[in-house]
Amino acid sequence: MAGSLRVAFAGTPDFAVPCLQACLGVAGVDVVAVYTQPDRGAGRGRKLSPSAVKQAAIEAGVRVEQPMSFKTVDARRCLAAYRPDLFIVVAYGLILSPSVLAIPRLGCWNVHASLLPRWRGAAPIQRALLAGDDETGVGLMYMEAGLDTGPVFAEQRTPIAPGDTGGSLHDRLALLGAGLLADALAGVVGGARIEPQAQAAEGVTYAHKLDKAEARLDWSESAQALERKVRAFDPWPVAETELAGERVRVWSAQALPDNPHAPPGTLLAARAAGIDVACAHGRLRLLEVQREGGRRISAADWINARPEFRTLSRERTS
Repeated sequence: MAGSLRVAFAGTPDFAVPCLQACLGVAGVDVVAVYTQPDRGAGRGRKLSPSAVKQAAIEAGVRVEQPMSFKTVDARRCLAAYRPDLFIVVAYGLILSPSVLAIPRLGCWNVHASLLPRWRGAAPIQRALLAGDDETGVGLMYMEAGLDTGPVFAEQRTPIAPGDTGGSLHDRLALLGAGLLADALAGVVGGARIEPQAQAAEGVTYAHKLDKAEARLDWSESAQALERKVRAFDPWPVAETELAGERVRVWSAQALPDNPHAPPGTLLAARAAGIDVACAHGRLRLLEVQREGGRRISAADWINARPEFRTLSRERTS
């Protein structure tokens, strides 16, 4: 295509930063504005804090817009005034109406962290881990009015390793998405024709937003399911339980297949290798924990801080 490709970018969290950087790095692409959610209160003082995307945009010298929504005529007029050829949306956090999707000449693209139509919605990375999926990926799609229903024109798959956490998978998919986006933008600038494919009608699942209440470990579940929960909720909201009279966050755990023949929630052993708790099926070995007000430590360090812990073996945890 002749001239530069005028791109408006919308994103908010860390996941979107590599994609913004990809846009900024493609020859022939002019990022005319970056949209991100309004600054939010953070920390004990609730001091307003800019999003990761806003910080990256300011460092790059790109104009930043932070409307509360696109429901107002003024917000839509502001976007239209930038005359974007393309609007790229990555984990923005706001719903875009058909009137907004119609503004860019070439439409709107979205980078989504799943293999669509599986895990449409807000938390695809964590839901894939919780479900025990063997693989996941990232897709680039044209946006429609529906929730992640648009046709996909690029996709990158990646296996989910046994040690993957929500954090490790997040970082890997963010980079894969940035690579897909950079290649697609370079193709458009070079005159390539995009051929999107409609999503399959079968296999649709929804990745509902995470709730902190989900982080509570329920010992009536299997050890395997609880291990997946620990991995999925690292780094947020972090799995937690009450053990030996203390509420602790669980950062790392291992499912062991043997059935201990003890009620779920029974503390089975506390030793250097970890702290074993009975589950409905198997036992869960806690490897890294965090006591209230403390830092992340190994289970062995916690045991050393509480010598009486060893005497609690075979007692029921709450």
